[in-house]
Amino acid sequence: MASIEEELRLDEEENRRELQFIRQFLPADLKYHYSDSDILWIIDAIVDYYYTSGILESKEDEVDIDMEVVAEHICKRARQEKVSQSFDSQDVMIMVQADLDFQEQNFD
Repeated sequence: MASIEEELRLDEEENRRELQFIRQFLPADLKYHYSDSDILWIIDAIVDYYYTSGILESKEDEVDIDMEVVAEHICKRARQEKVSQSFDSQDVMIMVQADLDFQEQNFD
């Protein structure tokens, strides 16, 4: 069984790989609009949304994820938590799609 430190290191490494993946996925005009911290926060917010929405508890083989709903939820949360007042839901939706693609490529 891995130690807590090892688990944290692996999580950090996974986040860095996903961050690079999302950066490559973003259109050129957005690549530098969002900081690494912004994207890492969005990645965490996506995971939190999946846990709190019940999506992960579905018994279905395939779950339909409404990326627009996820993106709007993340933007609203960013405003509430004063992370950012300027996250655009269309931009975030691109990152949600990138997150889904990353998960599909790495965890099938």
